[in-house]
Amino acid sequence: MKILCVIPSRIHSTRIPRKPLLSIQNKPMVQWVYENAKRTSVITEVVVATDCQEIAEIIQKVGGQALITDPNIATGSDRAAVVAKLYPDMDVIINLQGDEPFIKPSMLEQLVAPYLKGERPDMTTLASPLDRQTDYHTPGAVKVVTDLQGFALYFSRAPIPYFRSEHPAPVYHHIGLYAFRRDFLLHYQTLPQTPLELTENLEQLRVLEHGYKIRVCLTEGRTLEINTPEEYAQAQKFIYVD
Repeated sequence: MKILCVIPSRIHSTRIPRKPLLSIQNKPMVQWVYENAKRTSVITEVVVATDCQEIAEIIQKVGGQALITDPNIATGSDRAAVVAKLYPDMDVIINLQGDEPFIKPSMLEQLVAPYLKGERPDMTTLASPLDRQTDYHTPGAVKVVTDLQGFALYFSRAPIPYFRSEHPAPVYHHIGLYAFRRDFLLHYQTLPQTPLELTENLEQLRVLEHGYKIRVCLTEGRTLEINTPEEYAQAQKFIYVD
């Protein structure tokens, strides 16, 4: 099986200007993401898809591949689809966001595990145990609830579900990594954006709203995502352990 990992990396960020270029422990953020993806043994090829020549040059300097893509592309998965069209021999496409500098190869392996087992879900994503004390009411921590077969029912920035009782519920902290069958990703790109996707600003909701399924793969691991200036400050002291 051939797996392409696309790292969408836009230069503009509303909360942290020029985020992919910011230095974390003396290395640009996007370089951290690229190098950790390259260390994943099950990945065949890694490509950074960006709208910024500076980002492309950083990746090229470390011997990587970078493609300049249209800055007006709506989402990271849409940007990954543009690259996927250039690789017709790939079976699975990973969308690894460029603000995941501490992603572990083991987590990427868990993301694609269903495909490696011979299954053919439209799409997979990753989730970890939800800390209800710190993350349940936090909009930046996306929650996902699943059905009894492990497929996503809904993703939300809101605190879901409502715990009227303390009965255990299948709710997890969503990690923004995605893998697609290549043919489904190309189909995804043709689907119009949807009301809930635009309301919550969560691209994966487009899949559910159009009636398709997302397999949620569970991991015990967590990384430090860089979504706020506070998280960027934490990254300078973060100890990365694979």
